[in-house]
Amino acid sequence: MSKSTADDTKKISISFLKKYDYFTGSKSGTMTWTRNGWGGEHKSSVSIEVSTMHEDKYLRINYTQTDRDTQEKKDLDYKIPLTTTTCRYGGVRYWFTCPWYKSGVYCGKRVAKLYKDGDYFACRHCYNLTYESRNRSGIYRNFVSVPDVEEAEKEVKRMYYRGKPTRKYRRYMRLSEQCEMGFVEMVARYDKRFARFVKPK
Repeated sequence: MSKSTADDTKKISISFLKKYDYFTGSKSGTMTWTRNGWGGEHKSSVSIEVSTMHEDKYLRINYTQTDRDTQEKKDLDYKIPLTTTTCRYGGVRYWFTCPWYKSGVYCGKRVAKLYKDGDYFACRHCYNLTYESRNRSGIYRNFVSVPDVEEAEKEVKRMYYRGKPTRKYRRYMRLSEQCEMGFVEMVARYDKRFARFVKPK
């Protein structure tokens, strides 16, 4: 059986919380996911609270979970610890500390994203998630999508520092080039395959 992919799961990221100023003391809100499937559009949401005012920094998540088999509902309310590291140019960067156990061993990994492939939000390693790009074969293995590039562009806050490209800007430029080359390679390979089936006159 193939692994679930991180791309297809609900996720909470540090970048999302930072974008909406959740690391400014104490703030509550709601996260909503929308997907299209059988029966039309489906929405799901969780309530979140972020506290960075005291030494005990955390993300609190609250939602109702419905069992897929029995349709039994249960309310879940738990905390994900937050930790920080010092940035090179000042300030701090927040991280989640995954609090769950895998095969009886405490995780404790410092991660930037949490995924929900079961009842709880946990790190990718606890759920043994893979990325869709790793499941691709042939001409799709090195393909970088336009949304990947757009997401990388959003993370760029500063293109240059002291005359040199910043790390995030270099990553954005690298993905942009890979995306362009991927399309060129894909078109070239399809043209080559199509030519094999065209009967010469």
